[in-house]
Amino acid sequence: MTKTMTSLAEVRRAEVEQFRNYIDGEWTAGGSGEWLDNVNPADTGDIVGRFAASTAEDAKAAVDAASRAFAAWRKTPVSTRAKIMNQAASYLESHAAAFAAEMTREMGKPLSLAKDEILRSAQTLRFYAVEGQSFTGEVFPQDDGGQVVYTEREPLGVVSVITPWNFPVSIPARKIAPALIAGNTVVFKPSSDAPLSALRLTEAFVAAGIPKGVLNFLSGRAGDVGAAITVPPVVRAISFTGSTAAGEQIHRSVGLTTRTQMELGGKNPLIVMDDADLDAAVDLTIKGGFSLTGQACTGTSRVLVMREVRTAFTEKLIARVKALKIGSGMTAGNDIGPLATARQLETVLRYVEIGKREAKWLCGGERLRGGDHDRGFYVSPAIFTDVTQDMRIAREEIFGPVIAIIEVTNYEDAVAKANDTEYGLSAAIATHNPKWMHAFARDIEAGTVKINRTTTGNLINAPFGGLKRSSTSTFRESGRAGLEFYTQIKTIYRGT
Repeated sequence: MTKTMTSLAEVRRAEVEQFRNYIDGEWTAGGSGEWLDNVNPADTGDIVGRFAASTAEDAKAAVDAASRAFAAWRKTPVSTRAKIMNQAASYLESHAAAFAAEMTREMGKPLSLAKDEILRSAQTLRFYAVEGQSFTGEVFPQDDGGQVVYTEREPLGVVSVITPWNFPVSIPARKIAPALIAGNTVVFKPSSDAPLSALRLTEAFVAAGIPKGVLNFLSGRAGDVGAAITVPPVVRAISFTGSTAAGEQIHRSVGLTTRTQMELGGKNPLIVMDDADLDAAVDLTIKGGFSLTGQACTGTSRVLVMREVRTAFTEKLIARVKALKIGSGMTAGNDIGPLATARQLETVLRYVEIGKREAKWLCGGERLRGGDHDRGFYVSPAIFTDVTQDMRIAREEIFGPVIAIIEVTNYEDAVAKANDTEYGLSAAIATHNPKWMHAFARDIEAGTVKINRTTTGNLINAPFGGLKRSSTSTFRESGRAGLEFYTQIKTIYRGT
């Protein structure tokens, strides 16, 4: 019986599609010969694909290819680069339904959100195709009529892009697009937990005719390839989104001439003032805290509620949370999908137990069992109250569907507690009072400030980034500001 089961498993494994790296214009297997399984978090018996477990030698080949391609790519007319960007966007748009289904299957988010992400990523490519053509230097007035003084913006060279699994297309798109349109070449290393969606983005550029070596895709473990795509001096910039610990390690490992752009963790607050529409505030809490099963760096994790409305707000929140439908993102009508990995599930369950010891547990936090839930990484959303500033669930990033309710007595108390964190990524307030709106925008220590909006979400044409340990706070992503990171300024004095 055991042999039969083993052989069937081997047959099923052999039938799973294998996906290769894209290095120097060729789809190539990793040097190790090992493959990593990409598992469906809603059904762990379903292997979405197998990806090359790349080696440091594979990573070096990708960096070398990008280095060789840079001289020609930087001289390629920006209109040609923009044409490739638009064609890649069209490819994403024409395959949106299929790519969205793959994204949901590999990382669990609801199908509608996955499709929105694909289309948003196409918009990002089109945005930079336009903005990149007008991102130029300046001419400076001066007293010498015999000379002209001006600046030019030049590409840096080889750029490494390292991205997470929670937004596996949109985050890479907002890094890769400005890098390419500015004339840089790219080595792209996505998370091993959602590599297929990242590969599809690469495929879009390949279909658009990007020259060999300009964009290189590399799958595998960070421990095997990370240093090889970050430490070499030829790598002039690194754009990374992920944990604060990993970002700080990369930042410390590189030399003076390598730029870093780190978008890291968050412990994002929503303040609910006593004049707020409580139903709307509950809606903001649920959308901000649970729409991606809590797996967003800008997700709401702390709700600071005025004492006068805390009881009413909490009752409304619990009622709404208990009505949420939890299941596969492929099924219409489900509000919350699975956690993306077994590691995330373990982390969330551990923090729920910590919260039960620290604070007052109100609901949720259970590993769901029965039916389809048995095959996936499902957990019910957890709500805690009577949370104080010294508790771990109030201070540490959980990255899951766990909300800590903190009572506050006035605006000053709320802002002080909201700012009492090592992070400063996103923050929101629910109020009808213009006084508090303006004060909050001024007083809150966060790179993204929302008023009567969720902590999550940002425009493709507006800067995005955090403060404190949520970011290197050097260069912003997204919008026109996103181009600044990938260029350097040269000042020219030209005589007549």
